[in-house]
Amino acid sequence: MEMAQTLPVMIKTNEWKQNDQIIFVPQIIHFKNPLIMKKVNRKIEITIRYLMQRQYEEQGFSSFDQMIGMYEIKTNERNVLSISFTNYAIANHAAHGLTLMKSLTFDLETGESKRLQRLFDSKSNYVDRISSIVKDQISERDIPVFEPFTSISPYQEFYVADKALIIYFAIYEITPYYVGFPMFPISIYSLEDIIKEGSILERLLP
Repeated sequence: MEMAQTLPVMIKTNEWKQNDQIIFVPQIIHFKNPLIMKKVNRKIEITIRYLMQRQYEEQGFSSFDQMIGMYEIKTNERNVLSISFTNYAIANHAAHGLTLMKSLTFDLETGESKRLQRLFDSKSNYVDRISSIVKDQISERDIPVFEPFTSISPYQEFYVADKALIIYFAIYEITPYYVGFPMFPISIYSLEDIIKEGSILERLLP
């Protein structure tokens, strides 16, 4: 039987350049399964193009003076790859630009990008559990919010980094602009009792 690939995957950076736009695009290379590699790379490209298109929809401009797309590798081990993508764009005469963010967390054994609900036992009330932790962090860290926080979405944006689940919200979603992206790190050890058996979070536990 072929051994599972558990070492970090190799990643190269492509650049999409056009006028005042520059987008940095990660692509996995030399992966043992070319079909999974193609699936993952395709999902990455779709996500990056989605962020680019959303800039026009969110800001209501037909063009921008500058657009920069970046990425950060958050986890790359044990067949788990978690990446965050940001896209900043500013139009002429705009008071300030807007940064959008989205993340993908892949199970490299299948090539699937996992949603939050797929990480936890179906019988667990993961939404309430995580919401309570986020609410406590808002209070402890004195984070300014537009209105009292109640709950995350079942499909809340997240990434995985340093054995922690990072829950985050968009700029303006729950906090003023100057706060940026409000992020809430939650140790996966504190969620161990509700983690789905065989999930990527379980794989990251020792």
